[in-house]
Amino acid sequence: MAHADPDRVVAVMGPHILTADALERASNRYARELLARGVHRNDLVTVSLPNGFEMLIVCVAIWKAGATPQPVSRGLTPDEQRAVVATAHPALTIGLAVDGVPVLTQGHAPGADLDDSTLPDAWARSWKAPTSSGSTGRPKVVVATAPALLDPDAPVAAFLPLRGTQLVSGPLTHSAPFTYAFRGLLTGHRLVLLPRFDEHAWLDAVERHRVTWSLVVPTMMHRLLRLPETERGADRLESLETLLHLGAPCPPELKRRFLAWVGADRVVEVYAGSESNGLTMIRGDEWLRRPGSVGRPIGGTQIRVQRADGTEAEPGEAGLVWMRRGDSSTYRYLGAPTRRTHDGWDTLGDVGHLDADGYLWITDRDDDVIIRGGEKVYPVEVERVLEQHPSVRSAVAFGVPDDVHGQRIEAVVDIGDADVDAETLRAFAATVLDRPRRPARVRIVREPVRDDAGKVRRRSFAGPR
Repeated sequence: MAHADPDRVVAVMGPHILTADALERASNRYARELLARGVHRNDLVTVSLPNGFEMLIVCVAIWKAGATPQPVSRGLTPDEQRAVVATAHPALTIGLAVDGVPVLTQGHAPGADLDDSTLPDAWARSWKAPTSSGSTGRPKVVVATAPALLDPDAPVAAFLPLRGTQLVSGPLTHSAPFTYAFRGLLTGHRLVLLPRFDEHAWLDAVERHRVTWSLVVPTMMHRLLRLPETERGADRLESLETLLHLGAPCPPELKRRFLAWVGADRVVEVYAGSESNGLTMIRGDEWLRRPGSVGRPIGGTQIRVQRADGTEAEPGEAGLVWMRRGDSSTYRYLGAPTRRTHDGWDTLGDVGHLDADGYLWITDRDDDVIIRGGEKVYPVEVERVLEQHPSVRSAVAFGVPDDVHGQRIEAVVDIGDADVDAETLRAFAATVLDRPRRPARVRIVREPVRDDAGKVRRRSFAGPR
């Protein structure tokens, strides 16, 4: 890429640009510094940097050194960071310091005397080792079994074109933005980087840079649709060819409005996890015929839904969703046991059902289900209702211990700068939810309750207050 077209702009951030030649030379110098500091082939290198050119240069350098980048969210607590690093045993950390582990700080500049010419070919057995979001417990390291090799002329996925201008607004330390941004970069995308998601900045970037592809999550979709209609004219999205959304269950009413704004044929939803152990896909116009579905399996994936006793559920019957993709595992965990069976079936821990035509619906995570008086309540049901209130930007529902019912439902609601009280929101929820599903308590906050990847750790809200 750098030799064929050295002046090609591969990334943009604000008024600054990064060319193919600049990326090549900077990553070559950084890779040589990593090697000089004792990084060996197939080592993990922990990276916790904000969105920016440094993150691109560092990860490309790690690959050139024959090692594997292990991105870690900047939102983890110090205890969680230490636990992840202790599990990963990286040769080096970049952007986060943990006692006893060599570190390069954010903004570190390799010596100017380091050679910036092409390095000898080297590739790691694993191309990435993302840290799970921790939404189902403590974060764990997910080491991909795919090697750090890529054919730049072969499409990575049906929903990721070889060429394009990709807007990156989610954190590059999270698995999905990391995967699609770097796969795009290495097959010819120009990346437009935002430091974090902001609905105004996102729309401005799409319009100014003629963005053709972007990844969003339901929280982003909700915030975009809250903008005044005068600010989100359809002409501002004229360049977009594909909008991919994933990361969390999307409320059907939110998606219906989003499709009407963007255009159903340009929106694709994918259901998958950091483990890449299976995936489904559905296009917007297909979704309108089966609202709420996350699609049918693609990429050699098989899916089945099981009851608690291990028997196969009937079409329309909810159970634990299991997937199988190929004969060998696509990942291995560090610091956690896998649920993969001897014959290759695996689960992300989600509850859902299949219809008679093989379309999948996801209800919620099995671990997040609230049992109130013996009745199952899915937090997502409560969150979707609260988020329909015009003053609510996002909501998180969870169960807390209750002496009478076993658990009761509480919620934390982000209202931004709106003026609404907790009792008004409880009353609003009561007009839609039956008594067992109504939150007993609503707590108001004015900051996001989900990260920029759309993830939330409900246990952190349900703990001591």
